[in-house]
Amino acid sequence: MRRCASTAPRFRHTSPPCETEGVSLTIATVNVNGIRAAARKGMWDWFEDAEPDIVTLQEVRAPAELVTALLDEHLAGWYIAHEIATSKGRSGVAIASRPPLLSMTSRLGGSGYEDSGRWIEATVDTSDERGLTVISAYVHTGDTTDADRMEEKLAFLSDAVDRVCELREQGGHVVLTGDLNVAHHEVDIKNWRGNVGKAGFHPTERAHLDRLIGDLGWTDLGRHFGGDGPGPYTWWSYRGRSFDNDAGWRIDYQIASPDLAALAKDARVDRAPSHGERWSDHAPLVVTFDL
Repeated sequence: MRRCASTAPRFRHTSPPCETEGVSLTIATVNVNGIRAAARKGMWDWFEDAEPDIVTLQEVRAPAELVTALLDEHLAGWYIAHEIATSKGRSGVAIASRPPLLSMTSRLGGSGYEDSGRWIEATVDTSDERGLTVISAYVHTGDTTDADRMEEKLAFLSDAVDRVCELREQGGHVVLTGDLNVAHHEVDIKNWRGNVGKAGFHPTERAHLDRLIGDLGWTDLGRHFGGDGPGPYTWWSYRGRSFDNDAGWRIDYQIASPDLAALAKDARVDRAPSHGERWSDHAPLVVTFDL
């Protein structure tokens, strides 16, 4: 394992590089709501059943040594990139990959989010030799009663859109995954009327998704394969009967650059069978590509 500086993500590989074949590649993204709790509640069972090739994780909320130990134990031979937050027990994002991770960074725009544990990107080979940059992003919830917090959320979203467009201009495939904490349209939130103007469904937040998905031609694969809605949702509050009543939000995304979107074969939300079988308050969004 090569240990990077404190402001850089940690990167580990335990198997030799292999040639990429032109076969399907399955990418999953999920906010684990604390990797230690998720591991206790059944996350590894999901890994075994879903058989993903790449998984992006958000709200890992654990020190690097613990994350490395957990992933080494259950994902032997996988490549791991992990970015922690300087605030203990907060945020944290990671990418776990069967294919080798060839490069990585946690630097987003000029604002410097390296200490926030909310952005990490890594590149894998593809059969067309263009490469694929996979991003795990966690956008905080925001708060319309707190101007500074809301401004920071909007700045992060703006920088994220600029960064993925910069990566696309370099010629490779790009997929932005993660918990963006924004429901884009009315069909993406059960109680949209009660949340108009609130954080998570505010027009200023949704405008950044309008720009990326509408103006710039990227594809929201969850919506593309999920039909007209409502849903399929990816987050349900632990309070009340939100999960049982499917009163959720669709706030977890895989947004693909145009050429990559054309290679997407299907997408699904791995919703737990029951409230008691949940290992996070989010459900994984899983997309398969023909790469």
